[in-house]
Amino acid sequence: MPATLANKWWITRQFPILLVLLVTGCATVTLPPEPVRSVSIATGVMLTLPPSSALDRTVEAAQLVTARYRDQTFLFEGRISVTPERFLLVGLDTMGRRALTVTWTADGVTLDAAPWLPDTLKPGNMLADIVLIYWPEATVRAALSGASLEAGPMGRSVRNADGAEIVNIVYGKLGAAGAWSGRLRLSNLARGYDIEVQSEETPP
Repeated sequence: MPATLANKWWITRQFPILLVLLVTGCATVTLPPEPVRSVSIATGVMLTLPPSSALDRTVEAAQLVTARYRDQTFLFEGRISVTPERFLLVGLDTMGRRALTVTWTADGVTLDAAPWLPDTLKPGNMLADIVLIYWPEATVRAALSGASLEAGPMGRSVRNADGAEIVNIVYGKLGAAGAWSGRLRLSNLARGYDIEVQSEETPP
């Protein structure tokens, strides 16, 4: 993780950590590839995962992620690598030890997870959030079922068939193309969680 990124995060983000990732071992559990095609992001709303090639570019990025759900807060570092053939996400705990690896290819999604991670962690939902944030507007709109997408230079909003907002994304820079470097926030209003990301695109 670049030192400047970490310094910016810790200087500007002062908040109590209600629950951090507790490390009880370094072993991981590898699950076989799952042919994930559609992911439920809210009741009656599905997102069909587009291929990594639909991003229409390659990416290497380092991230600091704060995820909040109810009274729990999770803080971790992420490394993302995207090519037309593969998406790779590596999550590290606050001590720099690997918590999970998500690999997404044409064969499906594979999760390598530390045994202390909660069973509710679903790689398909993690990927759905990433697609909603970063994939091109037309691709996201075509991938949604039971919902519509409103998009502008500073954010995106997903609304269900009744017009209620279920996902809100706010970019710190102009549009998804610049979101790989900077701040952003995704709030899933239907599921009651939000994610703040400080990201820095790195050379390949």
